[in-house]
Amino acid sequence: MLELGGVLILGILAQWLAWRVKVPAILPLLLIGLAVGPFSTLWTADGLKLLDPVWHAGDGHGHGYGLFPEVHLFHFVELAIALILFEGGLSLQRDELKGIGPSIINLITLGSLVTFVGGGFLVHYIMSLPLNVSFLFSGLIIVTGPTVIGPILRNLPLKRNVSAILKWEGILIDPIGALVAVLVYEFIDITHSGGGGFSAHALQQFCLIALVGSSLGFFSAHLLRIFLEKHWVPHYLLTVFSLAFVLAVFVGSHVLVHDSGLLTVVVLGMVVGNMDMPHKNDIIYFGESISIILIAVLFILLSAYMNLSDLQLLLDWRVGLLFAAIVFILRPIGVFLSTRSSSLTQKEKLFVSWVGPRGIVAAGIASLFGSKLKALGIEGAEYITPLVFMVVLGTVILNATCAGIVAKLLGVLLEKSNGMLLVGAHRASRLIGKYLSDNGKHVVLIDSNHGNIDKAKELGLQSLSVDIYKDDLKTNPDLNDVGFILAMTGSAEVNKYSLESLGKSFGENGAYRLTSVNELQNPELNESTTLFSKHDDFINLLEVARDYPAITELVLKDAESYQALLSQINSQEKAIPLFIKRIENNEFEVILSQDQDTVINEGDLLVYMGKLINTGEAA
Repeated sequence: MLELGGVLILGILAQWLAWRVKVPAILPLLLIGLAVGPFSTLWTADGLKLLDPVWHAGDGHGHGYGLFPEVHLFHFVELAIALILFEGGLSLQRDELKGIGPSIINLITLGSLVTFVGGGFLVHYIMSLPLNVSFLFSGLIIVTGPTVIGPILRNLPLKRNVSAILKWEGILIDPIGALVAVLVYEFIDITHSGGGGFSAHALQQFCLIALVGSSLGFFSAHLLRIFLEKHWVPHYLLTVFSLAFVLAVFVGSHVLVHDSGLLTVVVLGMVVGNMDMPHKNDIIYFGESISIILIAVLFILLSAYMNLSDLQLLLDWRVGLLFAAIVFILRPIGVFLSTRSSSLTQKEKLFVSWVGPRGIVAAGIASLFGSKLKALGIEGAEYITPLVFMVVLGTVILNATCAGIVAKLLGVLLEKSNGMLLVGAHRASRLIGKYLSDNGKHVVLIDSNHGNIDKAKELGLQSLSVDIYKDDLKTNPDLNDVGFILAMTGSAEVNKYSLESLGKSFGENGAYRLTSVNELQNPELNESTTLFSKHDDFINLLEVARDYPAITELVLKDAESYQALLSQINSQEKAIPLFIKRIENNEFEVILSQDQDTVINEGDLLVYMGKLINTGEAA
C-alpha cells in the first residue's frame, strides 16, 4: 500500500514541480523514478530499491517486496501505453493539416525517414548492434512529443512560424513514431519466431498485423460513434465506457492477432478525433486527465524498474558519440532537408534543429519492447531501454535548460506580442477577426459555443472551443504571441472575468471589453477599457454586423479629420468605429469609448464597421 500510494503521490508531485519550475514533466518524473529506483540501492542498508516495481518473493515466509509480478507489470504498461497512444491519436485533427505549410509535412515524412534510416545506421555502426535492434531504436527516437515541447513553447515568446512548426511537428509525429516502432517490433518478433531470419511467413504475419490493426481501429471508431449516437450509454457512464471500450478493442485485437493492439488503438484514436460524434469533447478531456495520471505512474515505475547494470551500459564513450550524432548531425539534416524551400531563415532553421526533445511515447514503448525482446533472447536488446532513456533525458535537459539562451542568440524571439485574443466568436467577432487576419494580424477566437467556433473555422480563423472558467489558456502555446484582449461577449461577467483572469498573461499591450446590454448607463463603467464608443453595446454590435456586414477604411489627414469622421460615424445609427490603422507599420490601435488625445499621421486609416457614411474619403 505504501509503495502504490507513493507512486501516485510522487507522480503528481513531479507534475506540480514541473509546472512550478516551467520544465517538461518528464524530467522530474524520470529523475524521481531513478532516485527511488536504481540509485537508491547505493545507500539503502539492505541494498534494495526504495521502490521496486517488480515483486520478489523474498524468503518464502511472506516477506516479499515489490509491486507487480514482472509479467503483470508489463501487462499494466501495455494497457497504459494503449490509453496514452489513443489519447495521442485523438489530437491528430484532419482539418488542422489544411493550414500548415509544406515544411511541417516534410518534417513528419522526410524528417522521420532521415531519423529512422540515419539513426538505424548510426547505432549499428557506432554501438555495433544488430540492424533489427538498431532500427527499432531509430523508430523509437522519431517522436518529438508535444508533452515535452509544449512547456518549452509556453515559456518562450517565439516567432509565430517557428512556434507553429515545432508545435505541429510534435503533435503529428507522435502517432507516426509510435506506428513505426510498433511495426518494426512486430517484424523483429515475427522473424525471430520464424527462426530468426526473413521468410514469406514472417512477411505475411507482418502484413496481417498492419491490416488488422488499421481495419479494426477504423471500424471500432465507427462502432463507438453508433453507441453514442443511439444513446445506448447513459451520460454518467460516457467517459468510463469509452475507457473500457478502448481497452476492450486493445485486448481483442491482441487476442485476434498477437501484439497488434497498439497499432489498433492509435488508428482508433485518429479516426475518433476526426469524426463528428456526440460527446467527443468529453472523451478528449477525460483522455487527457487519464493520460496525466498514467504518464506520472508509468514513468516512475519504468525509471525505477531499471537497474544499475542497465545504466552502466551507458558508461561507454560510444554512447556519448551516438547522442551527439543524433542531436547535432541527424536532427539538423532532417530539418534543413525538410525546410529547404521554406521561408524560414537560416537562424530559424537552426533553432528548429536544436529543439527536438524525445518524450513519453519513446520512453514508454522502449521499456516495453526492450523487456520483451530481452526475454526472447534477441542480441543487443538490453541496450534499447537505456539508450532511449539516455536520448529522452539528455534532449529534455538540453532543451529545457538551453532553449531560451539559443533562441535569444539566434534572434527568434518576438520583440513584441502583437497577436489578438477575441473572446466570443459570434457574427460580429468573426467579421472583425477576419478583417484583422486578412491584414496580417495573428488572431485567435475563443468561445464555448461549438457552432460559433465551427463558423469561425470555416472562415479560416484560428478558433478554440473553451470554457473560460475551466480551461487554462495560459498553458496554450497558440497564444504565446498574444498581447491584446478584446472581450466581446454579451455577458458583462464573462467580459470582466476575461480581463481579470487573462489580462496579465495576454494583455500586455491592452485588455479591453465590450459593454453588455444596459451597462452603458452604469456610473462605475471604466471607459478606459471599454471598446468602441459611448453608445454601442453588445446588441448594437450584433445588429450592425447583421445589417451591414462590411468593414471600411477611411483615409485620415490629421487629428481634426479624425475627430470629424469619428463624430460622423458615431452619429450614424448603424456604424461603429473599431480601430486606427497605422499605415507606417500596419499596427492597430483600438478605439475606446473614452475620449482620447490621439496623434494622427497623414495616411493613417480609420476603420469602422457598418453602413457607409457620406464621405469621399472611403478607401
